[in-house]
Amino acid sequence: MKRTLLFVLAAAVSLASLAAQDFVTGQAARLVVGQKPFTDQNPESSASVLGGVGGVAFANGVLVVADSNGVGASPVNHRVMVYRDLPNFVSDIHAEIPQTDAERCPVCLKEASSVLGQPNFEPPKEIRPAAQNSLRRPVGVAYNGRMLAVADTDNNRVLVWRTLPATNEAPADFVVGQKDFTSFTPNQPRAPRPETLRLPQGVWLDANDGLWVADTGNDRVLYYGQITQNGQTPRITLGQADAGSYDQAPFFTNDVKIRADTLLSPMSVTSDGTRLFVADFALNRVLIWNSVPTQNRQPADVVVGQPDMTSAISNNNGNLCESIGEDEDGNKLYPARCASTISLPRFALSDGRRLFIADSGNDRVLVFNEIPRENGARPDAILGQQGEFINQSSDSAEPTRVASTDSFKTPHSLAWDGVNLYVADTFNRRVLLYSPGDFFIPLSGVRNAASPLVFAQGFIVFSGELVTDDEITLTFGREGDEDSKRNYKLKIEEEATFESVVNAFVDLINTQDGGDPLVNAIPNVQFNAILLTARDAGPLGNDVTVERANSNEESTTLVTLSGATLTGGQDAAQIAPYALVAILGDNLTDFTSEVRDLSEPLPYQLANTQVYFDGKLAPLVFVSPDRIVAQMPVEMAGSNSASGIVRTIRADGSITVSTPVAVRLIAQNPNVFDTNESVPSPGIAFHFSSSATGSVQVDGINIRAGDKAIININGREHVYIVQEHPDRLDEDGEPTTDTAAEVVQGLVDLINERDPEVEAFPAGIFATRVRLRARLPGPLGNGIPFSARAVDEGDFDNATVILTALNTQLCCANQAGAVITEDNPAVPGETIVVYATGLGLVQPEAARDAMFNGIPYNGPEYNEAVEFVSSLAGGKTANVQFAGLKRGTIGIYEVHLELNPDLPTNPRTNVTIAQSFQVSNIFFIPVVNPIPGGGSGGL
Repeated sequence: MKRTLLFVLAAAVSLASLAAQDFVTGQAARLVVGQKPFTDQNPESSASVLGGVGGVAFANGVLVVADSNGVGASPVNHRVMVYRDLPNFVSDIHAEIPQTDAERCPVCLKEASSVLGQPNFEPPKEIRPAAQNSLRRPVGVAYNGRMLAVADTDNNRVLVWRTLPATNEAPADFVVGQKDFTSFTPNQPRAPRPETLRLPQGVWLDANDGLWVADTGNDRVLYYGQITQNGQTPRITLGQADAGSYDQAPFFTNDVKIRADTLLSPMSVTSDGTRLFVADFALNRVLIWNSVPTQNRQPADVVVGQPDMTSAISNNNGNLCESIGEDEDGNKLYPARCASTISLPRFALSDGRRLFIADSGNDRVLVFNEIPRENGARPDAILGQQGEFINQSSDSAEPTRVASTDSFKTPHSLAWDGVNLYVADTFNRRVLLYSPGDFFIPLSGVRNAASPLVFAQGFIVFSGELVTDDEITLTFGREGDEDSKRNYKLKIEEEATFESVVNAFVDLINTQDGGDPLVNAIPNVQFNAILLTARDAGPLGNDVTVERANSNEESTTLVTLSGATLTGGQDAAQIAPYALVAILGDNLTDFTSEVRDLSEPLPYQLANTQVYFDGKLAPLVFVSPDRIVAQMPVEMAGSNSASGIVRTIRADGSITVSTPVAVRLIAQNPNVFDTNESVPSPGIAFHFSSSATGSVQVDGINIRAGDKAIININGREHVYIVQEHPDRLDEDGEPTTDTAAEVVQGLVDLINERDPEVEAFPAGIFATRVRLRARLPGPLGNGIPFSARAVDEGDFDNATVILTALNTQLCCANQAGAVITEDNPAVPGETIVVYATGLGLVQPEAARDAMFNGIPYNGPEYNEAVEFVSSLAGGKTANVQFAGLKRGTIGIYEVHLELNPDLPTNPRTNVTIAQSFQVSNIFFIPVVNPIPGGGSGGL
């Protein structure tokens, strides 16, 4: 078993990747501030936990975060957090990440250095009145390495500190928008004055300490120059004729002025020293001035998010997106959004070369590798979404992406430290740090190592009598897409047989016009069947439709489909804690290692390569340029996403690091090791026992004392009487009785003590099955009859304990551990063994406590996956007798499957295991029924 699994782990499965160039669409964040881990969303704010964040700024190794927002996210903490000496935490992306054994997330920033607006880091109990050291919903912050400015939004003012405060609740030096520190009233709506502000949300400090303010409620942007006194008036006004004028119409009317020199609810203003950028929120656009404005109402030069300066449609798809077709009337259709559209932008920032836009209405950040020079420009990358046409930030529609490492829920503001981009992710209560890498791992490039690609499958069975000249049509297509359908027609010839029909259709499907683009066909002539496999791996294959038609409606030729669509396509990129994973890509490393023995401790560096998940080093099994096999740390349990990074030292001594990739985590997602030879692949399965075996199921809730559980073995009755436990009381204070597991153990003890032919053992730790095994190995034990029943204490059929014999006789002795092959096939009723990974946490607690990363499991032999495991083999239930960690191995689960005794002979009997809604890859084993023509079903 060990050598076979190691070979499978090293088998290459290619996923094309591209050389990383700057930021990459759909990439994950590298670090997080304000939550631990990334996905926590903890609402209990503290020195290390943020609330609904708004503004963010960075300079000189200091990160400043406004822990309040303007979008209704909770909690609103009315404070500004200061994180000093950030370079000690935000190390160079090429550096190793320091590790401690107890650290769940080494890339989660721990605590702020100081806080403004509050005396300490405890959540505020009440809103404080306006003062020199208080804040009320501060939304925007700016820091240029010398001065600090805060948009104290609900106090209708901007506070300015001449130097970065070093203590909590430090008082500001100046106030803008009010005459003094205790005033807070705004000007009347649509009646601004030079000295007033109304709900300002954005601030910026230029290299000369000049202050810019996005005066959101007055639909204008103001430039003050250096602040030297309270109540200072602006020098320049954008969006209005001057600081005392207002001519914009309310946003809810049809009279809104949309021009290059007007604004409506501007949320931010920033500058790269040459250009000026304004996020014109309510007009769904970002305006660019190619030089910093020097006069009032100076018009912008370029607009992003709209085709021209007079458009303001949210997600202006009809003018910025390519058509995706036409409706039945010939009208062009467009996607709801595309890369060039914008909805409700809240921030725009440039590093002098690139432009970043917080496209908050689409829950994404747009990245332009060059500053746009033309209207309606298209970005080069999108952060927060996996593509330009989608928004996957809905909690209900996308529950697996809630607060994931590659998503936002209303990105509010941005900051740049020269290498990394900081994004205030408001509703997820965190600040994410994004870094470009040296090479790129595909978005779904981290997969279950047992079977990285899981394909949907189906079948078509021919039966009845063939009728000459009948024309049978098989049709395959994509669900909801009539244009995707392809037809395959076959006219039945006079000498045709079911075998020839099957082979002819297989040839048509696989070769006509280059082969069907959606399915691949395999013949199974023993069942007069065509086995279908989707060409696309994963859930996409479940959308392949299958139809059949016959030119003769009264024909006796029957064509039976497994279903209207293919099924079984599963997402192997959802990873359970403790699972073995395969990281797929190109040029991951320059070296190829040996495959490490899973019965020995694993290294954390192999072939000059390291793998991190949320900054935590992962044990390594195998390293090569196109595949790395590692173990997902068990500490990832409870999260739905992790940030994965590969770090490698190249042959020339240089260090390269991948762009972070989001790894979707799940409690369990089992896949079974197979040979990876074909789709489906032969399973790596083994005979369980050298002695004949059988099983008895025991059920019952609130079993009555005195009931008798009886197993009869070859005429010998073993009777266990259900016991009462006076020392074990229920919630009402009444004595309890045996559980089903205790009845199982009682029967096991009786059989082992008394039966001369058969021994017994429980199936697992909370077993409700008695496993029977002949004491003599080999075929001598086959055929020993057994049965099971239960009666009450008066020997009437009124027992509350229920016994069911799952077989009628012991069977199927083979050689324990022998591989199942066509020369040594499984038989109906036999117990087989397969190995899997991704079954998640195990129980009891002693077993869970023995799950150590990179160390062979040495906990209790009787353990089981927390989530129930079921199985189908040949379309019939296979009884799962055991599903738990295999002692002495790393990340490997052993699963015992008792095959249905009514399976027919089939060299390609399909098998799966499942937990909850997660179904494994489909693999097949050869099964031979010793009774000619015996069994039913079986595909």
